[in-house]
Amino acid sequence: MTHPQTPRSLRAVAVTVSDRSSDGRREDESGRLLVEALEQLGYQVSAVVVPDGVESVAGALREAVVDRARLVVTTGGTGMGPRDLTPEGTREVLTRENPGLAELIRREGCKHTPFAAVSRGLAGVVDWPQEQGYGGTLVINLPGRPSAVREGMDIVGPLLGHVLDQVSGGDHT
Repeated sequence: MTHPQTPRSLRAVAVTVSDRSSDGRREDESGRLLVEALEQLGYQVSAVVVPDGVESVAGALREAVVDRARLVVTTGGTGMGPRDLTPEGTREVLTRENPGLAELIRREGCKHTPFAAVSRGLAGVVDWPQEQGYGGTLVINLPGRPSAVREGMDIVGPLLGHVLDQVSGGDHT
């Protein structure tokens, strides 16, 4: 039997995926907003900025999983540009995808801008090794625009407690 954990006891990692932010050409406004949103929800948050690319994204996610973060939210790299490879890096690490969360983010995002439909972001779980018991890391990709981070967190924020409880083996009540 599991007991839902309060967000304050859960670690979250905010990952900004951006060539320009990682090399200092652009301020990481989206990452800052993401950290603020996660902290407002009560999570203990650390932040990392990585360049665009499959390996940089997969590496940041793997590091967060090894550090037993319960939640990783990425911002950036979900569009159609040649360097927008966040979904590909995420897919390399996920154990199980959750298309419903990604579809919800796109659908609700389209209420603000039609460009939300272009996002290829994923959501899903990276299961922890069975010897560690039930648990895992929920990963959610958000677009890189600051407004998309605010909107995306408004969409998924109310669902996080339930989803993380489920990932840990919680009942379906």
